[in-house]
Amino acid sequence: MKFSMYGSLLALTILISGCSQPLTEQVESPDLKLQGLSVATFAGGCFWCVESGFEMLPGVKEAVSGYSGGVEKNPTYRKVALGMTGHTEAVQVYYDPEIISYTGLIQGLWRMMDPTDSRGQFYDRGRQYRPAIFYHNSDQKRIAEQLRDELDASGRYDNPVTIEIVPFTEFYQAEEKHQNYYKKNPVRYNFYTFNSGRYQFVDDVWGEERYVDYTSYRDNPMDDI
Repeated sequence: MKFSMYGSLLALTILISGCSQPLTEQVESPDLKLQGLSVATFAGGCFWCVESGFEMLPGVKEAVSGYSGGVEKNPTYRKVALGMTGHTEAVQVYYDPEIISYTGLIQGLWRMMDPTDSRGQFYDRGRQYRPAIFYHNSDQKRIAEQLRDELDASGRYDNPVTIEIVPFTEFYQAEEKHQNYYKKNPVRYNFYTFNSGRYQFVDDVWGEERYVDYTSYRDNPMDDI
């Protein structure tokens, strides 16, 4: 059928290109004017998907796609995608801690990606797509390490949980075309995510537990007493 052949070719084209687009422009981070919010930084493969996932969580006011964990100043997308800068695609999350905790954010992260694959995520391969938690302070480090260890001990995955937990240093906002990509290019985005296998993997691992009340998680269990 013509439609099937066209659909297959379109899906293949999108899958081959993945998150990659030949963009060279670099924009400065805008003044988000998000006073009173907390910030967290995560990587889970293609930042289109991670940004989309976090913006769906209650209490998250903004998620920004960018690059973190590398050594080059003001990296461009092209260089990051080629693995030339040491950066990984990352998302900076601005959230209201009165609504969702840092623990709640990490519980959301687990349900967006594969924390056992440090060589990339799904279709996107290479260290530039490695998963990571970039902690901004000692509390975030403690919480992230505790949740990682609990997830590893749970036996949920066949392989060990290897996600990096490293100190936050710099975050560089990605080019404007990558911001809110899932809203700007929904057809391409949906083809890419479906063919990457990301959400099929998450459904297989978490099942109905994928859908939880993220606002119920506390950073300190004593908060529930």
